[in-house]
Amino acid sequence: MARALLSGLLAAGGTALARRGADVVVRPSDAADGRWTRTNHRGAPISLLEGPAVGVGLLAGAVACPGRLAAATALAGAGGLAFGLVDDLAEDTRRARKGLRGHLGALVHGELTTGGLKVLGIGASATLASAVLTGRPSRGTVRWVVEVLTGGALVAATANLVNLLDLRPGRALKAVGIAAAPTLLGAGAPAGAAVLGAAAAALPRDLAERDMLGDGGANALGAGLGVAVLASTGPRARLALLAGAVALTVASEKVSFSEVIARTPGLRELDAWGRRA
Repeated sequence: MARALLSGLLAAGGTALARRGADVVVRPSDAADGRWTRTNHRGAPISLLEGPAVGVGLLAGAVACPGRLAAATALAGAGGLAFGLVDDLAEDTRRARKGLRGHLGALVHGELTTGGLKVLGIGASATLASAVLTGRPSRGTVRWVVEVLTGGALVAATANLVNLLDLRPGRALKAVGIAAAPTLLGAGAPAGAAVLGAAAAALPRDLAERDMLGDGGANALGAGLGVAVLASTGPRARLALLAGAVALTVASEKVSFSEVIARTPGLRELDAWGRRA
């Protein structure tokens, strides 16, 4: 528990410091020309600098994790941040593809979009993180491969799902916090605490509609959450969670999460908590 507490504190502190530093490093002209700015659901400008800050905070928290968990959290978080930022900053909005189906469809036709690169890159880093966390084969190579691929798919799917929730202030961060809390009782506690610390540090500016996670921050936090879940669960639970994440991802192609939340008592109030009226 002491290690988890240290991990959470390092993540929170790292996120706060990185966010302050981002305002110094990023030139006003870069912020003004839209490179680090997006339009939120109200049509107001909002900064993407929260994403890199959260990624740095997660990596700082990973330092306090033990052995393979530290390496897996860092690999997954760094992969989510790097490939998410590529999609944030280099996407050709004139030819943008929407959703996972759009990016995969482009890949099938030989077109590599920034979103497609993100899918491949996060898939690769998530699988590598899963392999590191699983360790050397001890019960047969085939079983090891299945475990690694299942774990990698869970980490990647979690990263994507958190990104899908980053449509309203605080929504993705609240979801990450709720999902990470149970991992504090398992072997993935230090990684879960790092995710919670980074999310908590970012929440005030996110709710105030000054910052948003963007793909970089959402994918980094989601990948870190996936590692924490992976370390805290057994094979059956991982399969069930993976099936749930895939089902929600598929559903998002047809159903608006925002509309479902707005119609559901409890979820509606939780989603609106802390947000500007």
